[in-house]
Amino acid sequence: MIPTRPFRRRTTFLAALLGLFLLYHFLTIRQELEPPHERRRVDCPPLPGMDDVLVVLKTGVTEATDKIPIHFQTTLRCVPHYVVFSDFEEEIGGIRIYDALQNMDPEVKRTVPDFDIYNRLQSQGRAGLASDDFADEANSAIGKPNNPGWKLDKWKFLPMVQESLKYKPDAKWYVFMEADTYFSWGTLMAWLSHFDASKPYYIGTETQIADVIFAHGGSGFVVSRPAMELVNDDYNTRSVLLNEYTDGHWAGDCVLGKVLADNGVSLHYSWPILQNSNVGELDEFTTGFYREPWCFPAAAFHHVGASDIQDLAQFEMHRWRLSQKTTLLHKDVFQELIYPELSNVRDNWDNLSEDEQLVVSSFHECKSICTNDPDCVQFVYRADKCFTGKTPRLGVRNPDARAGWIVRRVESMVDKAPSCSKPNWGV
Repeated sequence: MIPTRPFRRRTTFLAALLGLFLLYHFLTIRQELEPPHERRRVDCPPLPGMDDVLVVLKTGVTEATDKIPIHFQTTLRCVPHYVVFSDFEEEIGGIRIYDALQNMDPEVKRTVPDFDIYNRLQSQGRAGLASDDFADEANSAIGKPNNPGWKLDKWKFLPMVQESLKYKPDAKWYVFMEADTYFSWGTLMAWLSHFDASKPYYIGTETQIADVIFAHGGSGFVVSRPAMELVNDDYNTRSVLLNEYTDGHWAGDCVLGKVLADNGVSLHYSWPILQNSNVGELDEFTTGFYREPWCFPAAAFHHVGASDIQDLAQFEMHRWRLSQKTTLLHKDVFQELIYPELSNVRDNWDNLSEDEQLVVSSFHECKSICTNDPDCVQFVYRADKCFTGKTPRLGVRNPDARAGWIVRRVESMVDKAPSCSKPNWGV
């Protein structure tokens, strides 16, 4: 008996359904077998040279579960080689977090008070953490001297150099970042292509403590393999002396800078390419420094929270899909991220204007003062005081402030700014 057409259609449908099920099952098994790094590298822009880079993300146990997962979804999603170092080994989001201090001198860890929180973690795990360990102390001129995690953090820098070299000894560049740092990888790689990675390089945003000029850790910094090897060899040779130096210091990024300087590797200044500010704090028209940011690349930002990181990653991905552009200039940051947010009035907002205007009793008076000053482009009424500014900044949310910009003057500044036919790579 010849089957009817409806039966043949049902058989075909069931066969197709079975095929789809088997394909889904195969892909699921394959995905489970792939390393977590590879699973995330889907729909990524081309990043020439990135395979020769190890990204080193530094964190601490008191912040890791809050601040690290967003990086796996955004900043690190398209990075082929990265490692996360903390003061406690654990797994977060399927990614292993390494203990940067595991191979340090055990006598230092046993006797130095800074390691109290570390030793509790080793014996009790996260259960050993106390409420004081999470104290959100404000940064002072010498950091957060009463915060246990912050005091321990300075000890990670030299050991991280050693552990990073073990993790990927063939990398040409080692890029160090913190949990509140965001990197534009396409911009960074375009910039690093102007350097010879076979030479000892130490690149970062310049900061100074006493007579030591070093790269600010939160802004991110880059070290070539030859420079890493110099630090590694020196630490192996002078570990007792360098541990004593670290113990007496308060900033680990400065300790690393001192060791590099001792070995003849001076800092290559990177401002404004690696920023110690977030997008809201940027002043893209400033003339008060040795460089004017407008035509320089914008490769990294600091003081970024999870929502900022998400927004920046989405912005870069959308930009690449539309235009195939992977290099970001400060000009682009202003025109595409900052300028569209400016308006005549913005409630619950502080645009970080700094020039205080005396005897002003209302927002409208504050606005009039700015309007009547041809050099003024922004104003804010904050805590019953008026502040104005001659360059535009986006600013931050503040329920106790009300801000505004003279948009037509900002437009004029943009029109007069350089066209940036070529980026200024600062090399």
